[in-house]
Amino acid sequence: MPPFTEELPADDAEPSFADLLESYSSKITRNIEVGNKITGRIISIGKDAVFLDTGTQIDGVANRADLLDAKGEFPYVVGDMLDLYVVSVKEDEIQLSKAISGSGDNTVLLDAYRNAIPVNGKVIEPCKGGFHVDIHRTRAFCPVSQMDVSYIENPESFVGQSFDFLILQYEERGRNIVVSRRELLKQDMENKKRLFLEKLSVGTVCTGKVARIMPYGAFVELIPGLTGLVPISEISWSHIEKPEDVLKPDDILQVVITTMQPRPEGDPKIALSVKQVLDNPWSHIADQFHAGDRVKGKVTRLAPFGAFVELAPGIDGLVHLSEISYTRRVNRPEDFLQYGDEVYVLIKEIDLLKKRISLSIKDAEGDPWMDVPEKYKAGQALEGMIQKREKWGYLVTLEPGVIGILLLTAIRNSSRPAAVESLKPGRVLTVVIDEIKPEERKIILRLDAPEDDNWQQFSPQNSARSIGTFGDKLQQALDSAKSM
Repeated sequence: MPPFTEELPADDAEPSFADLLESYSSKITRNIEVGNKITGRIISIGKDAVFLDTGTQIDGVANRADLLDAKGEFPYVVGDMLDLYVVSVKEDEIQLSKAISGSGDNTVLLDAYRNAIPVNGKVIEPCKGGFHVDIHRTRAFCPVSQMDVSYIENPESFVGQSFDFLILQYEERGRNIVVSRRELLKQDMENKKRLFLEKLSVGTVCTGKVARIMPYGAFVELIPGLTGLVPISEISWSHIEKPEDVLKPDDILQVVITTMQPRPEGDPKIALSVKQVLDNPWSHIADQFHAGDRVKGKVTRLAPFGAFVELAPGIDGLVHLSEISYTRRVNRPEDFLQYGDEVYVLIKEIDLLKKRISLSIKDAEGDPWMDVPEKYKAGQALEGMIQKREKWGYLVTLEPGVIGILLLTAIRNSSRPAAVESLKPGRVLTVVIDEIKPEERKIILRLDAPEDDNWQQFSPQNSARSIGTFGDKLQQALDSAKSM
């Protein structure tokens, strides 16, 4: 298609007034032809026509109805620049159009085919492999792959609609015409994409639509034909396991451009972030949380060394294995906790520089050894439950988190060694506190009561700690602790 060019006089020439006038009068008609695509600036908008300044003596004229958008509205104002096709060239007028439309003969269609001028057509019906399209009262065929840039799920939705098409094939004097809408859409997309990329840079915030979700992130369409990737780590300040937990196709998002990497061919590789459009929750953490606070959180991740608990969106801390329970030995966090569990934790430390928070579940629940010196006394008789048998003796639970040690030597020195050694874990027996070592978190037990005159005050019948239902209560407490 011949381009529109403007000839200028040579630098060393001295053109006469007649030469200048002739050049001015004829410069547009000399090189412009039907089918050329030219750019013009709107200088006037009438009721039916739009006039454009082409930078020459003769203005271009376009039918206003031909420039309406999909909503039937005229979206332009004086001063806007438009790219239009030359439909006809006259001495006093250049007819411009987005596409050839209206009635006409096959000569018009042949010219449109030869000059790659879009033609307007109406979809009549679906047919095998595509659609029948009425163009200038002539039936044309549009393959289904050429109707749109994306897969067509419902061909019936196109029936009755009018679109612009390019004629790809014109044979048998117009009896065999093949058209494409896809080519025009691709051209339009490429033009818009080019203009969009010119304004795009790292740090630009724009709106996009979720096009596709993958295990590693989500592809977001910025404009038709141009997408970027939001990695899973950039979707939310909160930890998420799967992108589909928080996103779904067609969601509208605000994203920021984090990187743009040019590629030898095609569009640049664009990385996006959703979370960086939002405030970083760590910037306000000093106002929300403090060391020593007891707060409620949700378990978001389990690791061999502990559990991560989210205190607020984007703010989580670590409960180390050693901070999960006072009452039971913890080898794996999943034996006590599950993803999604809500638990109370005590904030032990906040490291703002490393963005780390140390948490404790056991401190939030309270240390059962805190009041052991007040609750228990040497010589006190009470009931306990055998927890485990070791080579050196027994571990006896006095209450959840408080374990006493009953050595074999203490059993053999008692009046009933055989009866005790036959007991299995889970059985309740009466023991006597021999020694309390709070700093070592140890309570040494024996079986026989003290021999002094006041031993009765420590017997199960007289001790406030040794009531008839203690074993039942202890069992209930242990069962409750196991179910946590």
